This record gives sequence, C-alpha cells and structure tokens, in this order.
Amino acid sequence: MHGTYHELSHWSGHVSRLDRDLKGRFGTSAYAAEELIAELSSAMLGAELGLPVAHLDNHASYIDHWLTLLRKDDRAILTAAARAEEASALLLRLGGRQGAGGHDANDTATDGNDAVALAA
Repeated sequence: MHGTYHELSHWSGHVSRLDRDLKGRFGTSAYAAEELIAELSSAMLGAELGLPVAHLDNHASYIDHWLTLLRKDDRAILTAAARAEEASALLLRLGGRQGAGGHDANDTATDGNDAVALAA
C-alpha cells in the first residue's frame, strides 16, 4: 500500500487539487521537495489508517536521499510536512474519513480495510 499512497500523494498536487509545483525534474530541489511531501504524506496515511509500521524503515531510507534539500533550506521540513498534511487530509476526505484523529461518527475501529477503500 505504501507505493499507492505515495503516488496518490503526488496525484493530490495537481493544479485542480492542491496545486503544488510538480514540474521539477529528477535532481532538482523542486523534485526533492515533492518526493519528501509524498513520503511524509504516505507515512501519515499509513499511521491514520492503522497500517503495520514495518514499512517505516523504507520511509527512513527514502527520505535519507533528500537530506541535501533539508540541509540547504532549514524550513524545508516544515513546508514539506504542512503540504504532506494537506495531501493526506485531502486523500482521507476523498476516502470518506476526516483524518488527523477526527474519525467519522460511524468509525469505531481501523481494521486495515480502510486502506483498501482509500486506494480504490
């Protein structure tokens, strides 16, 4: 599911949705920022939906590739985290959930089926 949430996070950046700069080519700061946003959003979605955390080591190694951006811009992590929160909230809303701890009144437990519904 991680790959699906990562790609859905990119999808959320389209001009008709959250309007992020998606024109950066590999190796540019814009590309690195968008990848960091997608990784953080994917991790947030997994946490919100109660997915197993075994994949988090993959997040850490993936994010490690973008340390150059983080070293160049001391606000990059804050900007990326804010945009990742926007992306994950949009995707959760589109999947019928409020997100960030504010679950629907009908939501009594997270059993992993939410992950399938969101990705569908």
